[in-house]
Amino acid sequence: MAIEIERKFLVTGDAWRQGPGTLFRQGYLNRDKQRTVRVRIAGEQAFLTIKGATQGATRAEFEYPVPLDDAVQLLALCDGPMVEKIRRVVQHEGFAWEVDEFLGHNAGLVVAEIELAAEDQVFARPAWVGLEVTEDARYYNSSLATHPYCDWR
Repeated sequence: MAIEIERKFLVTGDAWRQGPGTLFRQGYLNRDKQRTVRVRIAGEQAFLTIKGATQGATRAEFEYPVPLDDAVQLLALCDGPMVEKIRRVVQHEGFAWEVDEFLGHNAGLVVAEIELAAEDQVFARPAWVGLEVTEDARYYNSSLATHPYCDWR
């Protein structure tokens, strides 16, 4: 089984803004916590991703490339609004941090994610990494689709 171990953090400052980012557009065919099904277009590539329930920072994840034209059609079938963001990958002390700057109704939210080999793996946090939000479901992209950041205030 494919396993994803990922921790999420809020981002502070602008030191993470290194180089160009990639536009991500994604929607959800199913947002059930036990089996989320996502369609994502990242630049000129497209993927279908199935994720299982999250246990701590770990969950099952299966991701498959799909033709771009199919992904565009699948996005039209998605439940709820699309999530759009610019992703930048920032290297820090041997780890790749994926920094997502959200757009649209989620504008103002910036989240950094790090994928690990084990939940207790030690890693150095960049100075721009703030509060950990790994277990706060509000920050899941599937939640942001229906409960956007602009409505939190």
